[in-house]
Amino acid sequence: MKKAVLGVLITLFVSCNNETENLNSEKTTPEQPAMANKGTAICGSDIVRQKFLSENPEAAQRMNQIENGTAKFIEDKKMGRVLADGTVEIPVIFNVLYTNSTNNVSDARINSQIDVLNKAFASTHANVSNIPAEFQPVNAGNTKIKFRLIQTNRKSTTVSNWAPNDNMKRSSTGGINATDPSKYLNIWVVNYMPYQTGYVLGYATFPESAGLWNDGVVMMDEYVGEGGPVATHNKGRVTVHEVGHYLNLRHIWGDANCGNDFVDDTPQQITNHRGVPSYPKMETCGGVSRSTMFMNYMDYSDETTLFMFTKKQNDRMQASISANGPRAGLRLL
Repeated sequence: MKKAVLGVLITLFVSCNNETENLNSEKTTPEQPAMANKGTAICGSDIVRQKFLSENPEAAQRMNQIENGTAKFIEDKKMGRVLADGTVEIPVIFNVLYTNSTNNVSDARINSQIDVLNKAFASTHANVSNIPAEFQPVNAGNTKIKFRLIQTNRKSTTVSNWAPNDNMKRSSTGGINATDPSKYLNIWVVNYMPYQTGYVLGYATFPESAGLWNDGVVMMDEYVGEGGPVATHNKGRVTVHEVGHYLNLRHIWGDANCGNDFVDDTPQQITNHRGVPSYPKMETCGGVSRSTMFMNYMDYSDETTLFMFTKKQNDRMQASISANGPRAGLRLL
């Protein structure tokens, strides 16, 4: 199992596909490509984080402080110094930028996304029974984290292609300003986010950005809620993945070959998984062969295959929203 390493250097943070291209270009072509031509879909969280850390040394220092605080929270919990039963409800603001009625995501889809988040974080969805017996002892179960929709803001725009550069988060660049990101989880919904030879399904800021003007999650409209047009990703679990980043979870493969996600109860794996892998999927890291946890929300598998967080992942999320954590201001209850 992996152990957290504190005092992390910026150089450890590579992108989702080891890509480092400048993110500042924004395309404004009126039509998005057909689904078949979109290329490779990726999560943009670590791409955006790498750029943010390289440009803001104080953020890297803040990240290390958060990692130290997270480790202390986990140790205190282990020693019985932290009450494990506190439920936290996070207030959510949706900011929808649309060019037509198709990508003006409906209230029903948004409400279904809140429902999916609550079921995922409480482990009450139907797929929980599919967790392999090997991983059931480390299943997080009810994380005690809930979500409540507070408001949906909508804005018509002529911009159909948004680069993952936060322009959608400023009214001055055609977007919608965040509603007090120190107190609300802001989720922006946009039409399309091209990146290099593919596109970004969504991306999130990590806790070192807590309370900043751009803090929150960005999602392509097709991947919000249940019933979207992409058959492999129409269950709202891409948003669960991005909210995991927002609450300080890294990709399960650690964004490197046999990398480190700073979570002790997730098996190391060589890289991300796509499609619908079959259990057990054996991989060897550090000379040890084990089945990967491709069904973890922080992998890239199809949504039908994503259905669990682990107990230690929940410790990291709880640390971020604890009374002394970087996201303490989100506590609604």
